[in-house]
Amino acid sequence: MQPRRRRSIIEPMASPTRHAMPAADAAWLHMDRPTNPMVVNSLVELAGVPDYDLVAELLEERLARRFPRFRQRVVDPVGRRPAFEEDPSFEISNHVHRRALPEPGGEEELRALVADLIAPPLDPNRPLWHAYLIERGDGRAALLWRIHHCIADGIALSRVLLSITDEGEATVDSPREGDGGPGALRRLADVPGEAISAGRKLGSAVVHEGMETLAHPDHLRDLAGAALRDASTAAKLLASPADEQTSLRTSLSGARRVAWTAPFSLAVVKEAGHRRRVTINDMLVSALAAALRETLASSIHSDEIHAMVPFNLRSLDEPVPAELGNDFALILLELPVGEIGPAERLREVNSRMEAIKHSHEAPIAYGLVGAIGLTPPWLEDRLIGFFTDKASLVVTNVPGPRERLGFAGVPVERVLVWAPCSGSLGMTVSIFSYAGEVTVGFMVDTAVLADPESLARAYERELSLLCGHPRGPG
Repeated sequence: MQPRRRRSIIEPMASPTRHAMPAADAAWLHMDRPTNPMVVNSLVELAGVPDYDLVAELLEERLARRFPRFRQRVVDPVGRRPAFEEDPSFEISNHVHRRALPEPGGEEELRALVADLIAPPLDPNRPLWHAYLIERGDGRAALLWRIHHCIADGIALSRVLLSITDEGEATVDSPREGDGGPGALRRLADVPGEAISAGRKLGSAVVHEGMETLAHPDHLRDLAGAALRDASTAAKLLASPADEQTSLRTSLSGARRVAWTAPFSLAVVKEAGHRRRVTINDMLVSALAAALRETLASSIHSDEIHAMVPFNLRSLDEPVPAELGNDFALILLELPVGEIGPAERLREVNSRMEAIKHSHEAPIAYGLVGAIGLTPPWLEDRLIGFFTDKASLVVTNVPGPRERLGFAGVPVERVLVWAPCSGSLGMTVSIFSYAGEVTVGFMVDTAVLADPESLARAYERELSLLCGHPRGPG
């Protein structure tokens, strides 16, 4: 068993600025491992190089001042519930950094630098986030974000990052701590009509074409009570066997590598799925299963492996609350990785995705995640093992905005958001759609796969084949 996360050395003191950490957030805090920090990583590629001082100024104004978690550190005393409290020495310069790629400053150099920056854990004595402005050699730049999962889940963070863009900045009110409900909605009534329209575009960006289309969050809320009383569903989850030992499930090195595909046209994927009577999600997941089979065939001897998929439970028609937090479930999705043809694999994925729509498993998994944050360390480790033993990788599908955005006066070209793995898992796959295109990113531990570029290229071939364009992305 891996050693537990190093806890903060900050001594607990009575403080009016301290806010007890919700159980689900505490669970992700305590899932930290030396080889697997619980950090959400996001890469935003920019068409130009923004001014560093302007970037720092905008992040202080639009991020740290609006959302308290970005200026609060974590107090995690042994034997007591962790909490957020104001960092009296908070300085934006401690969190916004500048890096330059070595020559020639291309994709290979960008991937290498990102891999180096995402491996270390975050400093537990400061607010748990960093942003890196990475200047490339071709007149472009990228912003790498590292935000601890205890601050928020990927859906909330994607909406926060979208809200601080130039287009989203005017649409986001400055909510007070703990005030994200009807009061926040009422305050939107004072925003001009065009800003409300833009805000709804940003707020609803995560609705279209994502895993969230499996079921509406409100529907899952309705299911939760019944599901938690459903003994047969709970028994199925608890008794389901662990995934087989493949190269996806091995001792981790702690070193990371990243890769991503060329962008695919969402319209092309959607049209191809319509011809085959399946969804965009079915197409994207089927291509992933086929790419895993092609890349890892020598170590996969089963017809299926399981992916852990975050499943949004947050209401998407309300503003993101100031305190952010985690509000999602986890489901186990069976990926058909056996030796079958593309059409049969696609039918299998469609059947399994349809079954999830009517399952109680997501709300039950949500209840178990919350329980992790309320249990003693020895039980925490066993509950974490419950999830990681039954899956081989993490897959997230976070739809972004349909329109192109900008930040600090520079157009945003592409966005990737990688959820962290937990426990012994060493691969996370990010599916992110933006401005009519979808890009798939891979973050892997080097013990799992030394070169994720091979997996990215395999994914491009498989999705192109399903779309009827075997020569590459379209």
